Order: sequence, then structure tokens, then C-alpha cells
Amino acid sequence: MLKIQNLSASYHGHQVLHNVSFDVNSGEVLALIGPNGAGKSTIIRAASGVIPSTGVVRTNGDDFHSLSPMQRARYMAVVPQAISLPPAFTVWETVLMGRTPYLGFLGHASALDEELARQALSRVHALGLSNRRVGELSGGEAQRILLARALCQSTPILLLDEPTAHLDLQYQVSLLELIRELAHNENLAVLVAMHDLNLAARYADRVALLVGGHLAAIGSPREVLTPEAISQAYCLPVQVVEHPFADAPLVLPGIVQK
Repeated sequence: MLKIQNLSASYHGHQVLHNVSFDVNSGEVLALIGPNGAGKSTIIRAASGVIPSTGVVRTNGDDFHSLSPMQRARYMAVVPQAISLPPAFTVWETVLMGRTPYLGFLGHASALDEELARQALSRVHALGLSNRRVGELSGGEAQRILLARALCQSTPILLLDEPTAHLDLQYQVSLLELIRELAHNENLAVLVAMHDLNLAARYADRVALLVGGHLAAIGSPREVLTPEAISQAYCLPVQVVEHPFADAPLVLPGIVQK
């Protein structure tokens, strides 16, 4: 379980996250939703220790911020928004970096480490990219490699910040189905920041709606994705109907009156 209590964070003296508290249970996907600037990415960065914050983040009962970097890396893997990866490294070398927390003193990868790297690449349909230089990848390919590196890390908690960015529809669906499968079948606690409300509704077990750095609502997609809550949060009239072929609500934007 990932337990977040009274998490607050500031940028340049401006508070952008206000005492946010929630749990992410093992075996579930919790999606962070909300308009731009609501604090979704800030929660991912603060919970993973990338930026300073106040409050408590607990994993397996331990205060995450009291752990060493190596201990943290064995608890939690993070897939950030698309970043510039070292262009000279191969895809294989980049994904194998996920095994760093487990390597011995000499830092040599074992046969098990290499097998886990192969499995991670296969899961994101990128095994064929193994020998490519990272600098040659498209944005969507790089995003899949970031996920593979996190999967190779073999942690019980997975944090993802807009993982479907730069991906076409095929890979968006494939990636989110994989994330849900990992949570449900391998008992991972998955926290994912998402822009697309309908993808969140379809693939998340619960959603947390953030508005202005505050937690406005948390619950099942049907409990949170209501016309009232979404219209107020996004300042846009919406309709919420039943998805035509999935057991999930479907959010449709309304007509803006001019």
C-alpha cells in the first residue's frame, strides 16, 4: 500500500498542493484527474521525493522519506512525463538501469537481471528496439522505454505521470491494459496521473479529482465522474452517459454558451 497523508508542496513560494491525503491499495489502479495546474504531476513528484514536500508518504508502514535512495528504489518505480533520455545509450542499456537497486558491489547484471529486462521490453512491445540508440527513438517509443525501465525495477508500487503522452491510440490502450493487468494480477499499487477522463474511467479502479491543489473527490469512476463535479472542476458543461460497450461512465463535453 501507498499511504499519503497531508501532502503539501510549493513552487517558488507558491503553494500548489494543499494537505492531500489518500491511500493506493495493493491490487488497484488509482487515477489522478483534474484540469491543468490542479496538482496531478506535483503529487507524483512529491510522493516520489523528486521535489520537497511536507506531510507523510508511507510504503509498507515505513516513512518513505526516511529511507535511503536505494531502499526507495526497491519500493517504488516512477515513469515520469517524457524526458530526454541519454541519447548515446541503447534501449537495452537504458532498461537494464532499472535493475540498479539490486546490483552487487561491482554492478554487473546477472542472468536474472537480463531476463527481467527482456520481459519488460516484451511487455511494452519494444523488444525489437533493444539495439537502437535512445536518441533515435520517437517520443512514443521513448515513453514505452521509460515504462519498461520501471517494470524492470520490479517494485510493489508504480507511479506514472501521463504515461499515454505521445502514444497513438493502439499503444495507449495496450499500455493501460498492461498497467491494469499488473495491478490486478501482480498485486501492485498503481498511481497514475491522467488527462483523459474517459481512459481513466475505463481503466482505473478509483479516481481522485484534484482542483486547485485540493482533493475534491475520490471514489469509483461512477462516484466521481458526475456532471456536477466535472462541470465545476473543468468550468465546462458535460454530460455523463453509460459507455456503449464498456462497464464505465462516458464523459461528453456539452455546448458552451457564448
